[in-house]
Amino acid sequence: MATAFFLSLKPPPPSPPPSFSSTTTSHHLTPPSSAYPKAHNHRFFPKIPYSSFRNNNGTPPETECPVPLDQQPINEYQALSNSFPFSWASGSLVEYCARLFATGASFALFVGLPVSWFGSVGPKSEPLRLVLGAASSGFFVVTLAVVRMYLGWAYVGNRLLSATVEYEETGWYDGQIWVKTAEVLARDRLLGSFSVKPVLTRLKNTLLVLGTSLFVCVLLLVNTESTQKDAYIVSQEPGGRSVPGVYNDESARSFEPDAFCGEPGIP
Repeated sequence: MATAFFLSLKPPPPSPPPSFSSTTTSHHLTPPSSAYPKAHNHRFFPKIPYSSFRNNNGTPPETECPVPLDQQPINEYQALSNSFPFSWASGSLVEYCARLFATGASFALFVGLPVSWFGSVGPKSEPLRLVLGAASSGFFVVTLAVVRMYLGWAYVGNRLLSATVEYEETGWYDGQIWVKTAEVLARDRLLGSFSVKPVLTRLKNTLLVLGTSLFVCVLLLVNTESTQKDAYIVSQEPGGRSVPGVYNDESARSFEPDAFCGEPGIP
């Protein structure tokens, strides 16, 4: 009896832990497909910042090109617009005209005038010829400068407006051609149309004025020389005298008849 009594006082055995079937686990851990209907059809990638798409120069990948920096048209335009004397053409009209006038006047005064002075027989008696010679030299130098500026701006303008870019990778005559992308072509053509073409128009007008002025100066200079030569022609009238400083047989017979003894006279 005592043994049965002590056995009855033992606590009941613990109940086994509840078992979770696979169906219950999938119910509590796996969200229903209706909550995320597109989860099984798409992949999710982490967002990459926009700065990682840029190269060292800060340009987007769509504008990257294999052309070296110094041979890219936009960099050539920037270098040309800041270089001497090409920057004159892109400045204001007053500064442009003043610089050209100063260049031509300086060359005419310090180079053209001394050369005309020492190259003429009687500089004091030919002031017009000296002035025309000095002015022609000044116009000629300014024309050369404007032609040089026009060639440089025309070269850069053609590269900006063209759909392809010719370049050299290493400088050893390994020429390559790169086709511009749509973004680069639109940017370059916009820059060439609104920044380069007005400069070329200004240079063309300047060349027209300088060419006309140079032609007029040369024409007047040639006419002055021909007029001076006509002044030294011997008069064909009877008893006419030759201009001093010009030798011919008739004037020599009239002044030194003994030097022509025994020679038939001029009819």
